[in-house]
Amino acid sequence: MTDTTAVLGYAWPLTVSPGEAVRFHLSSATLPEAEATLLRVRCADPDPDGPGLRFETPGTPLDGRVPLRHQPLRPGSCGLVGDAPALRRAGSFSLGGFLWPTAPGSAAQAVMARWRDDTSAGWRLGLDATGCLEFVLGDGQRQWRVATARPLREREWVFVAAVYDAEAGALLLQQQSLDPQGGRDTGETARAEGPRHFTPPADVALVFAAQALETGVAPLTTAHYDGKIDRPRLGAGAWSFDRLRALAEALNPPPGDPDLLGAWDFSRGMSTDLLHDLSANRLDGWLRQCPARAMTGANWDGSTQQWTEKPHLYGAIHFHRDDMHDAGWDADLEFRVPRDWKSGFYALRLRARQDSDDPVESFVAFFVRAPLGQARAPLAFVASTATFLAYANSALRLDQVHAESMLEGLIALSRDDVYLQEHRELGLSTYDTHSDGSGWCYSTAKRPVLNMRPRGATFNYGNDTHIIDWLEQIGQEYDVITDDDIDRHGAQLLAGYRCVITGSHPEYFSRAMLDAFDAYQRDGGRHLYLGGNGFYWRIAFHPTMPHAMEIRRGMLGLRTWEGEAGEHSLSFSGEPSGLWRANGRPPQRLVGVGFDAQVFTRSYPYRWLEGARDPRLAWLVEGLDLAAPLGDFGLRGGGAAGLEVDRVDPTLGSAPGQVWIATADRLDYGGVPTLEELRTLHRGAMGDQNARVRADIAFTPTARGGAVFSTGSIAWACALSCQGYDNAVARLTGNVLRRFLDESPFAGF
Repeated sequence: MTDTTAVLGYAWPLTVSPGEAVRFHLSSATLPEAEATLLRVRCADPDPDGPGLRFETPGTPLDGRVPLRHQPLRPGSCGLVGDAPALRRAGSFSLGGFLWPTAPGSAAQAVMARWRDDTSAGWRLGLDATGCLEFVLGDGQRQWRVATARPLREREWVFVAAVYDAEAGALLLQQQSLDPQGGRDTGETARAEGPRHFTPPADVALVFAAQALETGVAPLTTAHYDGKIDRPRLGAGAWSFDRLRALAEALNPPPGDPDLLGAWDFSRGMSTDLLHDLSANRLDGWLRQCPARAMTGANWDGSTQQWTEKPHLYGAIHFHRDDMHDAGWDADLEFRVPRDWKSGFYALRLRARQDSDDPVESFVAFFVRAPLGQARAPLAFVASTATFLAYANSALRLDQVHAESMLEGLIALSRDDVYLQEHRELGLSTYDTHSDGSGWCYSTAKRPVLNMRPRGATFNYGNDTHIIDWLEQIGQEYDVITDDDIDRHGAQLLAGYRCVITGSHPEYFSRAMLDAFDAYQRDGGRHLYLGGNGFYWRIAFHPTMPHAMEIRRGMLGLRTWEGEAGEHSLSFSGEPSGLWRANGRPPQRLVGVGFDAQVFTRSYPYRWLEGARDPRLAWLVEGLDLAAPLGDFGLRGGGAAGLEVDRVDPTLGSAPGQVWIATADRLDYGGVPTLEELRTLHRGAMGDQNARVRADIAFTPTARGGAVFSTGSIAWACALSCQGYDNAVARLTGNVLRRFLDESPFAGF
C-alpha cells in the first residue's frame, strides 16, 4: 500500500498567480530526503475504474532530491502579552476574571500565568489535574500553592480570584459560581502560606489559557486550557475579593487607577488576533492559533443573538488545547511560477523508498489562478477552496458513530484516516469537534491538509478533478479561479468570462461570493453548476488572514455539531451564519435547484421530463436518446444522481421561466431528506415514499442572455469519464458548455 503520510507539507500561499512565488513547508519524522516533482493535476482520483491519477509534468528547477527534517506541530491556542515593567512589580498582587471551563479534570491547565516552566519560577492561576482551582508561586527553589477542594463544573460560569499578600505571607483563592442550582453552596475560599518576598521573573510573557515553557516574547507554551475566559483583571496590591469582582464586572474600569495593572476586554477587535487592555499600561497582546471569538460572556442575557448589536455581552474567548491555525513550519522549497504557465490545480509530488515495502508518494496541493483581471480563456472553473477548507482533515468517518449506518456498509480506512486519528495535532475540519466537545468553527490552509490533494479522500477535491479531466479530454481551454479570489474581488473577476463552472460540491459560500455570482448572472453571465449541495452554508473569509474561513452551525441544517446559544454569528465579519436558506437566499434563487437529500447507499439514473422536449432547447439534448435513462452509470454508486442531491422548488425561488429537464425521483429508502425539509416526523419521509427527495436537472434563463444549467448531484462529475468519455452525461454537459460559450442569445427566452 502506498504510504501517503511519511512526508507531509503545505504550500503558502495556497493560491498564486503566474509570476508569484509559492513556498513549500515540509516535514518527515522518518525520511532524510525525497524526490520532488512539480505537477499540474488533471485527475487526482486513483480509482482504477476511472481515469486514474493523471498529471502533466512541466519540468522545473525544483524537480529533484529535497532534504527533509522533522518539523513538529504545536497545537493549542492562547493569548500572549509581552513582558513589561508593570508586570515585573515586586510585592503583593491580585488577579481575577470569569471562567467557563469545558474540560476540567482532564489535565492540569493554566488560565493566566507569568510562569517559566523550565525554572518553575513565576506565578500561575489555573486548574489542577482534578479540575480544582489552584494558584501557585515559585522562585526557582521553592513553590507555594493554594487550591480549592471542589473541582469546577463543566460549562458553568464561575468568578475566580487569586491574591498574593506579601505582608501577610499568604496566598488566597476564591471561586464563586454564577449559575447556582438547587440552592447548593456555590462558593469556596481557600488560604495557604506564601512567601514574604516575591519578585516576578523578567522576560516572561503573560499568557492566557496556557503557560510559557521558556522566556521570550513568543515562547512555546504548555498546559493549555479548554474553555472560555472573560474580562481578566490584574492589580497591584492585596485586593479584597469584592473589589476584584467589581473590577471584573465593570465594562469600563477606571484607567486612572494606579493599582490597576491590566484590564483586558476581549470584545474589542473581534475580527483580529489582537487583545486590548483598558488600563493605563496598555498591556495589549495577541492571540496564537486562532481561538474562537465572538463567544457569549458571563454577562450574556439572551437579549441578542448578534454580537455586533451588543459586543459587551460577547467578551469571552473560547480557547482549545487542540486549536491549530498555523503550523509555523519553515519553508524548504520556493518556486516562482513562470508567467506563461496555465492556471490550474497543481501539486508537489514527493516520492521515496523506506525500510518497509510500502512506497512513499505524498502530495502538497496548491492552485495557480489566472492573472487577476486578465482572463486567458472564455471559460473559468471555480476551485471550491472554501469547501475544501471546511472539510480539511475531516475525521468523521471514524468519529461519527452512525457513519457506517449512513453508508449502509463497512468503512474501508485509508492510510490518511488512520494517520489523522493518531495525529490530531494536524487540526480537524469544521465538521469535527474539539477535544472538549465544542465544534471547530475555523479552518485554514496553513497546515497539512490530507484530503485536499491527489490520492486523498475523493470527496470534493478529487471529485472536482473529474471535471478538470473532462475539460482536458475535450480540449477545452479554461482558467482556474478560486473562492478566495471571488470573495476578495467580486463580480469583476467573473465578468471576464463567457461561462463559469462550479464543481461537484460548492457548499460553502460567503456573501461576497453569492453577490458576485448573482451580479454575474444578471449581467448575462452563464453558469454551469455541475454538482449538488451547493451554496448551502453561509461563511466568511478572514479580512486579513489569507485562506482562513469561518462557519457557525446553529439549530438548522445538516450538521454534526451545534454552537452554543447566542454564538451563531461570524466573528470574522459580524454577519449571521447558518444556512443561506435561513438567511433569505436559498440556492434555488441562484441556480434553480437546492439541497434536499443525501443518498449514500447507491446512485441512480435520471428520467427525462417534458422539458427535455422543449423545442427551444433542442441544442441541449442533441444526440441523446430521450427514451433511455440518463446516467445509469458512474464511479460513485453506479449512477449520475447520488451522494447529495438538489431539487427544483418554486416555493424556495426556482424561477418561473425555468425549464425542468430531468429528475431522479426514485432514490429508494437510502434517500434521506435534510433536516430543514422535515417539518414533522413520519415514516414516509425517505426517498422510497417521498417525491420531494430527488435530484433535478434544470435550465434557467437569466437577464441579458445569461443562463444557469444545474445537474443537482455530486455524483454527476464522476460519470463524465465512463465508457471512454462517450456517454450521455458527457454529451449533455458538452452540449450545454458549447452553447453557453456561444455568445448568441437563447431563442425564445
